[in-house]
Amino acid sequence: MIKLITLTQPRMAQAFIDYMASRQVEIQMMPEGGGQFALWLVDAQHQIEAEAELKMFLDNPNQSKYQAASWDMAETRKNHFRYNSPSMLAMIKAKAGPFSLLIMASCLIIFALQQFGAGQPVFDALHFPAFAGQEWQIWRWFSHALLHFSVMHIAFNLLWWWQLGGDIELRLGSGKLIKLFLFSAALSGFGQFWVEGANFGGLSGVVYALVGYIWMLGYRAPSKGLIMPKPILGFMLVWLVLGFMQPFMAIANTAHLVGLLSGIALGLWDSRK
Repeated sequence: MIKLITLTQPRMAQAFIDYMASRQVEIQMMPEGGGQFALWLVDAQHQIEAEAELKMFLDNPNQSKYQAASWDMAETRKNHFRYNSPSMLAMIKAKAGPFSLLIMASCLIIFALQQFGAGQPVFDALHFPAFAGQEWQIWRWFSHALLHFSVMHIAFNLLWWWQLGGDIELRLGSGKLIKLFLFSAALSGFGQFWVEGANFGGLSGVVYALVGYIWMLGYRAPSKGLIMPKPILGFMLVWLVLGFMQPFMAIANTAHLVGLLSGIALGLWDSRK
């Protein structure tokens, strides 16, 4: 499935869905929260046609042909179509690619092991290389990103990973997301270790890299289809600053900052043309 657009008016979206159905092109609408609804193209072979028709629809959504299609499809919907709320799993899979889902599953499995008596052994096996010889245990440069220490910690990180990483993987492919993960996990982990030692973990350094990457691509190469909404960017930057200012919570601030800078650097590199 390919995400075409996010709209705030489901009736308007349904008019486009009905029109494309009259052309034998199936489009599904899924809620995204916050009063927004995403339109997903079921069959990728119709992508060019669907995107061209969507552009014309947005220019003039009240055109008679769209209203006529809705009337024509009304009886069909009444007899055969039901508005089914998609399952949580279906919504997660619709927005995430295989690597996004692999990282999410890995984080959840590791978190479960930590909660059921294996916290210290798991941490010892996966933390950033801190002792002589561990720097050659290559997995440690990345596995620290899979460690989480509270429900809020893992929920916050996985939500942003799913949202941002899923967009990158669906638009640019799994290879690009893997490159971002490996590059930012290694750099953000090294930065945090250099400042405060190896007692840290979490996906947030990588998440900030995704923020920086989408920010740069949206600014310099909007044709890639990745845009960082200003409210989200503002929230993430404010949270970054507040992390450095507050003295109460243990936050890997250096990992966040280095992750953001690494994502910006990759975004600048990928948009140089």
